[in-house]
Amino acid sequence: MTASHSVDLVIVGAGPVGLFGAYYAGVRTLSTAVLDSLEEPGGQITAMYPEKAIFDVAGFPAIKGRELVEQLLAQAAPFKPTYLLGHQAVGLERGDGAFAITTSTGHRIEARAIVVTGGIGTFTPRPLPVGGEYVGRGLVHFVPEPDAYAGQDIVVVGGGDSALDWALMLESIGKSVTVVHRRAEFRAHQHSVELLKASSVRVITDAQVSGVRGDPDVVEVDVTVAGQDEPVTLPCDKLIAALGFTANLGPLMEWGIEIKKRAIVVNSAGATNVPGIYAAGDIVDYEGKVKLIATGFGEVATAVNNAFAYLNPGKSAFPGHLSDYAPAPGEPAPVASPTA
Repeated sequence: MTASHSVDLVIVGAGPVGLFGAYYAGVRTLSTAVLDSLEEPGGQITAMYPEKAIFDVAGFPAIKGRELVEQLLAQAAPFKPTYLLGHQAVGLERGDGAFAITTSTGHRIEARAIVVTGGIGTFTPRPLPVGGEYVGRGLVHFVPEPDAYAGQDIVVVGGGDSALDWALMLESIGKSVTVVHRRAEFRAHQHSVELLKASSVRVITDAQVSGVRGDPDVVEVDVTVAGQDEPVTLPCDKLIAALGFTANLGPLMEWGIEIKKRAIVVNSAGATNVPGIYAAGDIVDYEGKVKLIATGFGEVATAVNNAFAYLNPGKSAFPGHLSDYAPAPGEPAPVASPTA
């Protein structure tokens, strides 16, 4: 039997932006369901770098990804949003002033408005040219639990921010850490590159992993360096392939939403070309767009509040200044909308 839910608002994407949207939906007294294809809330932060420090969230000099997600969940908790995790949004039906979303698991969610906060869409790690058979046997694409790498020989392949972040994070945990990058220059932020150069991490550039060995788990890798006849053999208990991801908007491409360059087009209210569907975060684009978590927080607050106004003609999108009201400890902030 198909499970179903009926809510005022569906938020597609349970990353930080979607979770903050669930809070604002609660402030505006909208019943809300938050949908995500991943099994845990937090989106890419939970999947890729839960222990990484994030520096661009207002009010926090630094906060670990896992802690940020926990705080966002706690912020929305008083409003009791429904979380449907492990459910990819697939089909969309449009009715008279309402929508119905079907998911990859057969769920059906009826809603009067939708806010899409799906980040870069469904993301898939780019594979190493060799060693794919070792996935789950020493070869990984994420580092969710750094403590599991204690005392191990670690090889990180890649030259972007994730590769350097993980290498620097694991420097004090692993027995040895080596970064292998196919180019001479790194794509990561310059500050991270300088930290890497000053660290004890071994760096091999203009090189690629050309062989992986071990039975049943990885025990060593061969690294072929440009200009050298013989490969360098490294001990390796954990091989981290940090080569980036391919993104796919998937079924959203079939929803009738205007999309340009794999991003959803929105106006200043966060509205798409489909009445009742809004979007925010990295999945949207407009002139001057800056892809930051901080930007996404503002965008989703705008989108959710305008969705409220869409659902309540004559009411204001402005929720009022919530700091003017003092809820009891543990109670939701009241709807502060003097102009509504």
